[in-house]
Amino acid sequence: MAAANYVPPEDRFLCSICLDVFNDPVAIPCGHNFCKTCITEHWDTSDIYQCPMCNNEFNTRPELHVNTFISEMVAEFRQSAQQKASSSSSSSSEQQVFKPGEVPCDVCTETKLKALKSCLVCLTSYCETHLEPHLTKSGLKRHQLIDPVENLEDRMCPKHDKPLELFCKTDQTCVCMLCTVSDHKMHDVVPLKQEYEGKKAELETEIQQMIQKRQLKIEEIKHSVDLSKEEADREVAEGVQVFTALKESVERGQANLINTIKEKQKTTENQAEDFIKELEQEISELKKRSSEVEQVTHSEDHLHLLQRFMSLKVAPPTKDWTEVSIHSSHEGTVVRAVVQLEETFSKEMKKLLEAELKRVQKYAVDVTLDPDTAHPNIILSGGGKQVSDSDVKKNLPKNPERFSDCICVLGKQSFSSGRFYFEVQVKGKTEWELGVARESINRKGGIKLGPQWGFWTIWLRNGIEYKALDTPPVLLSLKSQPQKVGVFVDYEEGLVSFYDVDAAALIYCFTGCSFTEKLFPYFSPYDNDDGKNSAPLIISPVRVN
Repeated sequence: MAAANYVPPEDRFLCSICLDVFNDPVAIPCGHNFCKTCITEHWDTSDIYQCPMCNNEFNTRPELHVNTFISEMVAEFRQSAQQKASSSSSSSSEQQVFKPGEVPCDVCTETKLKALKSCLVCLTSYCETHLEPHLTKSGLKRHQLIDPVENLEDRMCPKHDKPLELFCKTDQTCVCMLCTVSDHKMHDVVPLKQEYEGKKAELETEIQQMIQKRQLKIEEIKHSVDLSKEEADREVAEGVQVFTALKESVERGQANLINTIKEKQKTTENQAEDFIKELEQEISELKKRSSEVEQVTHSEDHLHLLQRFMSLKVAPPTKDWTEVSIHSSHEGTVVRAVVQLEETFSKEMKKLLEAELKRVQKYAVDVTLDPDTAHPNIILSGGGKQVSDSDVKKNLPKNPERFSDCICVLGKQSFSSGRFYFEVQVKGKTEWELGVARESINRKGGIKLGPQWGFWTIWLRNGIEYKALDTPPVLLSLKSQPQKVGVFVDYEEGLVSFYDVDAAALIYCFTGCSFTEKLFPYFSPYDNDDGKNSAPLIISPVRVN
């Protein structure tokens, strides 16, 4: 059989038996042409002499003669095809040595050249030179060539050793033609190209959606930065206003203090001057009296001295200076000025705390109590908003989330980023615990409260003793007993703050916390104490003051 290139219009010179260009073409009585070898072998294996094209039967085996006209045309066609192939080869760029990331020719032994095609039948990649047999030899021309790829074995069905040309949508896997009549029979099978287009569109859509989500996230982050800047500017303005007021108050207090002390000193000096003048006047009069007495006493006229004695003694009257003294009036002046400054500072501090409380209240979240974590003694009511101790242990499922010994409960909601705030009414209680806890806390047996054990809490004991369970614990001195406690958490900042909501006062603040897990609101109504501590803890709706 002939070997030639597939160059149009070669279909006019193809043998219908070997599907290749005629080699020694012969014509049979019905007029159809075949390769002499092809039609001879065809009739040698058949009991009848029949045309493969039109099925026309012949009584006797026709005698075969080469069709010289067709043979000459085939020769011209073959020469033309070879010239075109040669021209195409010479006009193409020089073969390149393969580079990293490119597919090398599997046949080259010394210098590996870049592959132009990969054969799915031979499972081999070929450079331009070694690809030529697949373009010229009839047996190889039927092989399926694709753009060069690596790992060609992965493109063959491991069971049937056939190219993976189809995709089974039922099993979501690539299959060959034989798979569709065996393991994947009756499955939804489509050509690879069709599934490729679908998957490509799906990936493109998914990527675009991911891009859009990230663009939206960028806008969200930028908006958050803008809001943060606005809040920072507002806080700076408020801080400057407060510190300016404090500075002016200090300067004013200092000036008043100096003026007051100077005025008092001036009064003291004036008083002293008056006393000195009066004393000097009396001294002058006494010296005059002393002179008169001296004159009388130098006389030996005893009668004259005795007659003048009474007048010299009674006049002029003298003042008793024994109890007269100068007292400093500065004591307590500085103390009173500092007390007044402290009052001003307290007023400004209250303004700051009120503004801060309003800011954190913007992060209010809806918290409900989780019955799966509640100790068996606990009663939950009010739609999961109230918790109290019943003194009666209920028979409840022993799940891993439930506290076994500590009379407490967690909120259903968890938080692993951002800021959140909630308020709890503690009115009427003598003992309670409030705060947040990380997810991995111990819930069985006795528990310890403190950051090292995953708790950031404060408590009340005996109706008057407030304590922050920090490391170490801190005894709190509060001006008033809170009736409603606000809890604020900034996850990224590592901050947990507690507020007296009604007084707009800061109770305590945990700083420098390192959160790596989900945080849950934590509540403990503590023991009922024979009814003395029966009031519930109530999660209250947040109302900005």
